[in-house]
Amino acid sequence: MSALIGVLNFDSMSVILAADPLPDRLMWLLTWVVAPLVCTLFVAWLVLRYIPNDAVGVVEKLWSLSGSVPEGQIMAAGGEAGFHSDLLRGGMHFGLWRWQYVIHKIRLVTIPQGKIGYIYARDGEPLPPSQTLARVVASNHFQDARAFLGERGPDTRGQRGRQRAILREGVYAINPALFIVITEDAVYSLRGLQSAQERAAVDSWQAELREIEGFDPVVVGGGIKVPDPVNPDQTLIVDSIGIVTVHDGLSLLPGEIIAPTVGADPSDPHYHNNFQVPEEFLAAGGQRGRQHAVLTDGTYFINRWFATVRMIPKTLVPIGHVGVVVSYYGQQGRDISGTAFRHGERVEEGE
Repeated sequence: MSALIGVLNFDSMSVILAADPLPDRLMWLLTWVVAPLVCTLFVAWLVLRYIPNDAVGVVEKLWSLSGSVPEGQIMAAGGEAGFHSDLLRGGMHFGLWRWQYVIHKIRLVTIPQGKIGYIYARDGEPLPPSQTLARVVASNHFQDARAFLGERGPDTRGQRGRQRAILREGVYAINPALFIVITEDAVYSLRGLQSAQERAAVDSWQAELREIEGFDPVVVGGGIKVPDPVNPDQTLIVDSIGIVTVHDGLSLLPGEIIAPTVGADPSDPHYHNNFQVPEEFLAAGGQRGRQHAVLTDGTYFINRWFATVRMIPKTLVPIGHVGVVVSYYGQQGRDISGTAFRHGERVEEGE
């Protein structure tokens, strides 16, 4: 390499160019400092990955000597090509060659205070025809993808589809290649991985949950305006109760319209705490449909995919009046009114 030095002679209007070789010191600097540094930075760019502390990295392996994932699976659990179960957390990560791995950076899942998050699993065992929602398995609130996929044993393998378990407020590191998390304000997923049909379904679920206020807990006890039973042209404010309809479990038998109460005693091993623990409700033999048990005053974090709640006013019997109860629940009643009573039938309590 050489530098050109130009000398301009204004009297003769001629330019004299002279070549002067670069100093040996500069050549040494380029050869032994700059070139190795550039090579080192290039190699570091090839193998180093940085994940911000408010995000996770989803690892997608482009090719592998182990081949592709087995038939019927989405996640690569044995080093195959595909999406891996383990996430990259915040910081620098070494050894992920760019020609073999693609890293998708997704922000952490955040459930606001007092809100509920819903989960849809893209991998796992298929649901049987009679089951609406996927069973609950121990997976650290869906943060342990390997546990959910049953790598610790086939008995702990989760099911694909909408989940019975919900997420309460907090921040979670969840693999969006395996799980789609639906909140009131956001959907956490790998959008490029979803088909148009799947995106449409998730968006419709979010809209339906917003419509029924499914991202908020059920609050029972607020006042409801009803007509005054004594003066119909006036209104009263009375307390409310919650009527529960369950959408999973065994079907009601022919002739039944109300599901019996199960797991309502706190001493019961399958106490479901007012439908807030779906797995215990089903283990106690709970059935789908409108429930005999109601929700009284309080706040309840209920999965609306599992059970919906309709608020109705409590029945107010004014002073000086009586209330006649007509029951559509219980065993077939036997008339005990006698032959002299001709205004209907009277039965024992509970019939």
